[in-house]
Amino acid sequence: MKYETVESDITVIGGGLAGVCAAVSAARLGKTVFLIQNRPVLGGNSSSEVRVWVSGANAVGTQRYARETGIMGEMLVENQYRNPEGNPYYWDLIVYETVYNEPNITLHLNTDVHEVEATGENDNRVIQSVTGWMMGSERKITYKSEVFLDCTGDGLVGFLAGAEFKLGREARHEYDEEWAPEEADNITLGSTILFYTKDIGTPVKYVAPAFARDITQTLIPEKRIIRTGDSGCYYWWIEWGGEMDTVHQNEAIRDELWAAIYGIWDYIKNSGKFDADNLVLEWVGSVPGKREYRRFVGDYMLNQNDIISQRPFDDRIAFGGWSIDLHPPKGMYTGENASKHLFPDGLYHIPFRSLYSRNVSNMFMAGRNISATHVAFGTTRVMATCAVMGEAAGVGAALCVEKQLTPRELYENHFKSVQQTLLKQDASIIGARNEDERDQAKLAKISASSTYQKIAINTPAELYSLKNDVGILFPVDQKLTSIELLVDATIKTEAIIEVWDTGRGENYIPRTLQNERKVTIPKGEKQWITVNIPWTPNEEQNAFIVIKENEQLALWKSKQPLSGVLTFEKGDIAIVDPNLSQQPEQLVVQWSMKNLTRQPFCFRVNDPIGTYLPDKVINGYHRPFGSPHMWMSEPNGQEEWIELTWDKPIQMDEIHLTFNDDVNEYLINLHFLKTEFDIMPELVANYRIEMNLDGQWQTLDSIKSNRKRKCVHHFETFTTDKIRVVIEETNGSKHAELIEVRVY
Repeated sequence: MKYETVESDITVIGGGLAGVCAAVSAARLGKTVFLIQNRPVLGGNSSSEVRVWVSGANAVGTQRYARETGIMGEMLVENQYRNPEGNPYYWDLIVYETVYNEPNITLHLNTDVHEVEATGENDNRVIQSVTGWMMGSERKITYKSEVFLDCTGDGLVGFLAGAEFKLGREARHEYDEEWAPEEADNITLGSTILFYTKDIGTPVKYVAPAFARDITQTLIPEKRIIRTGDSGCYYWWIEWGGEMDTVHQNEAIRDELWAAIYGIWDYIKNSGKFDADNLVLEWVGSVPGKREYRRFVGDYMLNQNDIISQRPFDDRIAFGGWSIDLHPPKGMYTGENASKHLFPDGLYHIPFRSLYSRNVSNMFMAGRNISATHVAFGTTRVMATCAVMGEAAGVGAALCVEKQLTPRELYENHFKSVQQTLLKQDASIIGARNEDERDQAKLAKISASSTYQKIAINTPAELYSLKNDVGILFPVDQKLTSIELLVDATIKTEAIIEVWDTGRGENYIPRTLQNERKVTIPKGEKQWITVNIPWTPNEEQNAFIVIKENEQLALWKSKQPLSGVLTFEKGDIAIVDPNLSQQPEQLVVQWSMKNLTRQPFCFRVNDPIGTYLPDKVINGYHRPFGSPHMWMSEPNGQEEWIELTWDKPIQMDEIHLTFNDDVNEYLINLHFLKTEFDIMPELVANYRIEMNLDGQWQTLDSIKSNRKRKCVHHFETFTTDKIRVVIEETNGSKHAELIEVRVY
């Protein structure tokens, strides 16, 4: 056996998406990082070993403008381009390459950390080192660092270090959580194994193994959806072990999940109820995908009330949007629904204080082991949300090393630097603004070749019958006087139109009625009708126009989307829990745009707007929040530019550009959904950066075939009083769109 001791600034244990993003974010801030993973691949439950799709705040399209940015966003957008078919092995490569590209990271795969040296009293522990065994290499390695990150999911490192933790469900009275049980218990969410099938074109038999479960003797055929051709994540409900210890009884849980899978396949192949002759099992997982185990106690315990109220923590460092998603303890063998879901009205916020241990002074945690109650964990546990918390924890760790502080000291004395560093990295924070005093772009005067100043969607493509209430959302910066709608009417009739606000900048639902009008519409086709519906908001925000159901009317849809405009249709109240006599309203579920994504209704706003003015690129926001917060050009079909001018020449060597990649578009890493394009049409494809020297424009950099949202350009130091970004071509949009410019 070979014994080794290695040192770095930071050690990250756990190579799931939380650990990957933590390691990458710390490494990009110049810190040396060991990333240790006990499996042969990175990605955790999203890897080819387990194959769970990466869900996050967008909640399969339920939440709006919710896709994660930062490192998680980079991987999703890159995967969309390179792996549109959702090959799980290609996703492994995307994650691996993200780590490989960082020279400050040393990656140790197949390394199981099971020893921790920690000192100090119970209320103030300090991790000195962790030790792992590298399988297949006969190497026992001790890792010494200033800061450690437990991204293991199960929380073994923190447990061995003596960190306070929770396991199971808290009692309702502890945090006044409506969804918590009356008494605390050890129930957790169970584990899952998935399977893939393949049609080989000829009949193939299947003989079930002796251990296969006869599912006809269970409630599975009656209570679960089984369809020919479904595989992978469609079978997320193959879950078991919630009443067991999901770590110490992991092998028994795996055996039961295998028994269920081979029994389900026997039912599909041999019951005669399915057209499955040509289907064969292509892959069955061997590693149970765990949902829950230890949750560490930080300086703040995130709870159900924080999620539902969307509490805007001052120390917010990430957001989520998945529902509070809890499953029955008996998993697939229960007669209950497989899950119950409770959504906030929009995105919720996650505080920095939930990412570090209360009693281990140099330990961060990220992923499904953060400081959250069991109920709140029901939403924070999804992988893209774990990933953005990982990025924040990595930034926190890097700043702790740089400033020689504990995580608590960093929060108490320097939290602004955490949030501002994350914003500079384009991380997933809502409603916080760039306050970086080093950013010289904020001192510039901004001009542009053109600006889009009147919302108009004029090109009809398909008729939409008004069988339900529908909604149109768009930004209003000063006042709304009237709108026009393109309609068909089978008879003379009345339309009822309302204007609502959305209540919060991160929400996209009708919250408070502001005005209402009835309009008489004559019989006819493709009529532009004017609706005078004045509203003067007290600040720039989105208007939510509701057009009430009327089966004598039809609206025209377009196939030309416009950034900042969303279209909705209203459905029934979603059943949260069949046992509840009165279901929560859940407006974010009722008002859905899943069938209308990128298909806005034809309408025109008769008031000029300042939503897309050039100075939006320095207003501090890097993603939608009550408004798109971007510059957008007129659709002129020619080169467009945005120019920054200073009163006197300044020195610079670094320019940051954030382009629009439509964070409303739902992206997925596996087979669950195929996106119709490989690159976001709104993304700028070809552009150049120019500086003004003695009245002449000189090219500093020229980029072709861009597919990234955040682009950072480094130069030898130069001096000028003017720069401009020239947009030569987009990836499909008729508008040039730019969210943020920073200059250093």
